[in-house]
Amino acid sequence: MEGIRPMALRKAVPSQKKSTTASQNAFAGHSTEPSERELAAVLGANLALWSKLVAELRQGLKLDEADWHSSGVKYGWSYRLQLKKRNIVYLGPRIGMFVAAFVLGDKAVAVARKSELPARVLKLLAEAKRYGEGTALRIEVACLEDLEVVKVLARIKVEN
Repeated sequence: MEGIRPMALRKAVPSQKKSTTASQNAFAGHSTEPSERELAAVLGANLALWSKLVAELRQGLKLDEADWHSSGVKYGWSYRLQLKKRNIVYLGPRIGMFVAAFVLGDKAVAVARKSELPARVLKLLAEAKRYGEGTALRIEVACLEDLEVVKVLARIKVEN
């Protein structure tokens, strides 16, 4: 049996990545941006936190644009808040909560590390992945304390 080599059978290995409710965008698979009614149904009681955060960021930081954005149907939709066309934060709806996602430049990361953010947030920042665009940081928002963290990070991003 010249020319024939034995082949090892490859065993299927399950993915190491686990999808949790917190990591899954509530509008993944939707081809159109969510309506107010759909957002309310997904966020439930935390719609009030969402609305409060958007209003306070827009007013306090003078954010001038906000719109729904999707990188593709499989990723879902996020609400993007901008200042002069610069992305400040993305709010990603999850079931019963939402995630605030930032891409922080080196100056913003340095300021955040020296700030009085909670230890859990500083740990997330220390472990965050660095990309060419900056350091990606995601904060789960489910209570008023989380809202304050997002507001501090948004201010740091705007000022740096």
